Amino acid sequence: MTIPSAALLLFFILDPLGNIPVILSLFKGIPAARQRRILARELVIALVVLLLFLWGGQHVLSLMHLREESVSIAGGIVLFLIGLRMIFPTPEGVMGEVPGGEPFIVPVAIPMIAGPSGMAAVMLLGSQQPARMGEWMLALTLAWGATALILFCAPWLQRLLGNRVLAAVERLMGMVIVALSVQMFLDGVASYLHGAG
Repeated sequence: MTIPSAALLLFFILDPLGNIPVILSLFKGIPAARQRRILARELVIALVVLLLFLWGGQHVLSLMHLREESVSIAGGIVLFLIGLRMIFPTPEGVMGEVPGGEPFIVPVAIPMIAGPSGMAAVMLLGSQQPARMGEWMLALTLAWGATALILFCAPWLQRLLGNRVLAAVERLMGMVIVALSVQMFLDGVASYLHGAG
């Protein structure tokens, strides 16, 4: 996997366009300047969490005696479920119901930005090819930067594109994620069968 393809995969998983309506509903009634400060804080927390999973994923796998194939298959299943919820959204949104009040860590940083699929994806990248950790950090930073830019422009993008276009883009991203998840699952099964044979 190249840096651009890894960055694109992570960008789709972080799903900033799909998170715009949730972010805007969460920030209702909060002054605009305060909204930007909250969003900046949540984005930084999400990046730190994802970096911890990128760097610590391999150690967690070895500590729990998990094979890379199992992470690939599990990551594929989680991605598949997230992708399906993006294609066929529920009233509660992709990540379930969101508690009221000013968000802190939950639900914006985790699980909206740094969700289980994002954590699984960076852990998989870091554990499969640890020699390319610098490249994975760059890919993650690029995806996170694009996500931050889109989320900071959320009110403007919603006015420009409208909810229908945002929903259509989210469904398209869901289709891509479903296809990627199937590939991850198949790669994990093929790798397991190759190792067993």
